[in-house]
Amino acid sequence: MNNTEVVHLHDAISSVVIDVRGTGLPVVTHWGRTLGDVGQDALRVLADVVTGTIPNSSPDHVVKLALLPDAGAGHSGRPGLRGHRGGAHFAPSLEVTSFLVENSIFRYVAEDPAAELTVTGVLELASSGMLRLRHTVRNDGSTPYALEGLETALPAPAHATELLDFTGRWARERSPQRHAFNHGTWVRENRRGRTGPDATIGLLAGTPGFSFRSGEVWALHVAWSGNHVTYAENFPDSTPVLGGGELLLPGEIILEPGETYESPWLYAAYSAEGIDGISAAFHRQLRERSLRPRPVVLNTWEAVYFDHDLARLTSLADTAAAMGVERFVLDDGWFRHRRDDTAGLGDWYVDETVWPEGLTPLIKHVRSLGMEFGLWFEPEMINTDSDLYRAHPDWVLGPRPGVLPPSWRNQQVLNIAHPEAYAYILDRVSSVLSDNDIAFVKWDHNRDLIGSRVHDQTGAFYRLLDELRLRHPHVEIESCSSGGSRIDLGVLSRTDRVWTSDCNDALERQLIQRWTGVFLPPELMGAHVGPTHSHTTGRVHDLSFRVATAMFGHFGIEWDINSATDDERAGLQAAIEYYKDVRSLVHSGVSVHADHPDPAAWVHGVVAADQSEALFCYAQIATSVQHRPARVRFPGLDRTRTYRLSFDAPAGLPKLIGREGTWEPVSLPGSALADVGIQLPVLEPEQALLLRLR
Repeated sequence: MNNTEVVHLHDAISSVVIDVRGTGLPVVTHWGRTLGDVGQDALRVLADVVTGTIPNSSPDHVVKLALLPDAGAGHSGRPGLRGHRGGAHFAPSLEVTSFLVENSIFRYVAEDPAAELTVTGVLELASSGMLRLRHTVRNDGSTPYALEGLETALPAPAHATELLDFTGRWARERSPQRHAFNHGTWVRENRRGRTGPDATIGLLAGTPGFSFRSGEVWALHVAWSGNHVTYAENFPDSTPVLGGGELLLPGEIILEPGETYESPWLYAAYSAEGIDGISAAFHRQLRERSLRPRPVVLNTWEAVYFDHDLARLTSLADTAAAMGVERFVLDDGWFRHRRDDTAGLGDWYVDETVWPEGLTPLIKHVRSLGMEFGLWFEPEMINTDSDLYRAHPDWVLGPRPGVLPPSWRNQQVLNIAHPEAYAYILDRVSSVLSDNDIAFVKWDHNRDLIGSRVHDQTGAFYRLLDELRLRHPHVEIESCSSGGSRIDLGVLSRTDRVWTSDCNDALERQLIQRWTGVFLPPELMGAHVGPTHSHTTGRVHDLSFRVATAMFGHFGIEWDINSATDDERAGLQAAIEYYKDVRSLVHSGVSVHADHPDPAAWVHGVVAADQSEALFCYAQIATSVQHRPARVRFPGLDRTRTYRLSFDAPAGLPKLIGREGTWEPVSLPGSALADVGIQLPVLEPEQALLLRLR
């Protein structure tokens, strides 16, 4: 045991205070605004005065919220540890036996000898300002223990009265939904076997009216790519709670004697400056993995689909290289029997009928043009019309042997937790990477899982990525899953970017990237300029709007640029040059969002860490009620610095309503730009303008 009885981890932004006195499990008495340097005596007093009294008709002791909410101690809400041993010990009484505080990490061990269980927990305040927490449970008994859940929780204050989380569908991921933090339990369960398009990437609680730039906000995220649960709970007799963990299906985790289960990491962040403060912490955390500059990408999917022809693809590569593209990615359709989406998944051999000399001629041509080459895979899936299925029908992941789940996109899930299936996929993907000069893999996953082995499948997926990265450390990997259906910090600890959505419609992308960007920095979000006529929505957008939207991500193209007009190609080439000029700023700066008073227009940008420069986007999402738009203000600037503001339009100026605007640069102090703002011309809906400050 440490002499410290009340643990205080803190930085310049936040504090977490953990009371380890008395019986039971560790209790968080404060998580929120930093308390600064506080002595042990004051921490003990604080822990005492926030405990409260015992009201009528309640337990004869104060029920405190533990890091692992404890039904055995009287917690009436969702228990942190759920399970049983033959119908007994479903509410263990765990007691801390030891704890350690070292380098901003708190660790503890708790035991219940009667239930024959040991729990270990860790809470770390990372240099990014993020908290991350996880628990492990061990079966110390001589009989199996059926684990049903191991979910970590943190307290939210009573003045956090509003909740924000997310929903979505294919091609419209991460749509926000906001509501009061009322009494009861708000549970978001994902049972899709992958993170899911409708999964809430994060759960935020905040003070009334919290916004991007104002209010206190508490946020958490479950870093797991399989089934998971996130919840907010508020009862009259307990502290408001935010919690989450892996969602375990019945019988999925049976701990034999001596076996352990470790929960995924739960990430949490606090901000006293609105949602943008939450973003800053998540972005710092994800940027701890250093990435080289993000190359301009051309992906072939919406250009050729399954029509793989060497002459057509080399011509596309020629045009791409001439425009300044740096990475050429061949999408679905290169492997055996894959002439459409009904066959071939699992047969990871280059299709000799389409590529008689293999991929070598195309790759050599792409490399001779100075571009990297990337390739699409979907290793976790299998078509029933494939050589692999005909040889190993038992490798399909289903509800029980011999029974296929409903087909989805004409495919089934390959059970990569099966040792032989795992070895086959590892060998085939690794062989293709070894035999070809490939720098990038687009890793897709185009359906939900149906079955009871999601935990094992997710673990096998992680091991597969880890082994491939070990064998091929130069290869970057993108997480794609029907677009943006596998975006979480679990997969991002093993990949280099995500495909944010299958929708390249710039209007939809403004929303999708706006809310994905709360958690992911721009350089991790694949953002491509699609065709003029969107393949997913049917909308038609000017190149300038598509370019301005894609500029705030990992910029790329998904368009048959050989069919573009000369003016479109010239505009796209200018946009690529512009992206290369600003990418170091966009991919290292602080993301900010103005609380613009007009909901028909969004203002967002990136400000350099030293506040020396910034790039903003003004996007007219819809027509405004206002005849003249509200002035645009620029958050995050150095108030004492004078900035030269230029109106940038690398792919052409936006269309206006009314008289032509004035596009001459202006110089103003940061204080004026932040507090007074500037009047912009009236843009037509679905138009955008880039504004650069230096």
